[in-house]
Amino acid sequence: MGQYATVNGLRTYYETLGEGDPLVLLHGGGVTADSWYAQLPFLAQHFTVYAPERRGHGRTPDVEGPVTTDLMADDTAAFLETLGTGPAHLVGWSAGGTVALRLALRRPDLVRTLTLISTALSRDASTPADLALVHGPDTEALAALFRPQYEPLSPDGPAHFPVVFAKWLRMWREEPDVELSTLAGLLMPVLVMQGDHDGLRVEYSAAAVAALPDARLAVVPGTTHALPLEKPALVNQLLLDFLAPAG
Repeated sequence: MGQYATVNGLRTYYETLGEGDPLVLLHGGGVTADSWYAQLPFLAQHFTVYAPERRGHGRTPDVEGPVTTDLMADDTAAFLETLGTGPAHLVGWSAGGTVALRLALRRPDLVRTLTLISTALSRDASTPADLALVHGPDTEALAALFRPQYEPLSPDGPAHFPVVFAKWLRMWREEPDVELSTLAGLLMPVLVMQGDHDGLRVEYSAAAVAALPDARLAVVPGTTHALPLEKPALVNQLLLDFLAPAG
């Protein structure tokens, strides 16, 4: 399933499967398209599913200079235009949801529906424990989580991990910073999903849904920030229930 496309001059890895309307899965920060293993084959029964890996993630190389959510949203827009998908269903998990949201705000013409899974719109959305993980003085636990996923796949080699991790950490500390008032401009259907023991405050997600013109909230019981892996059957059905009417 793995392929490459040149996007904004960058050799971008992606996986694709299925037939039907285009659906794009955007992985979380520090991980790869492999994290969608429980969703991609299921959704491919109903859609043409694309799972790209963003710059500095997985099999897609890093690029000199800092990385931002807006930059990765521009990359994603270029990915859709390069492949000629037309407007797509976007499903973003964690930082991938932030990228999807930025893309929807900047290029709504490319977004048919928007699904945000465990996505913090601002630092106010995060729990104290989640904030401490990123903003605390000891980030080795965070690095240890992502290093084993980065080193075997990166075309930049294992030694590049400290460079790219420093870029991610800066981005996570400075972003996201989306104001709830800006959500009123998102007219496409939106699904906001999170675990009931996530790193996000449920009340903030509810406030985001209230600020969106056409949105619904799904809180998956007995799950954390890894809900697509912890309860894949339930998450998959929630996604299909949301996407099928718009398909």
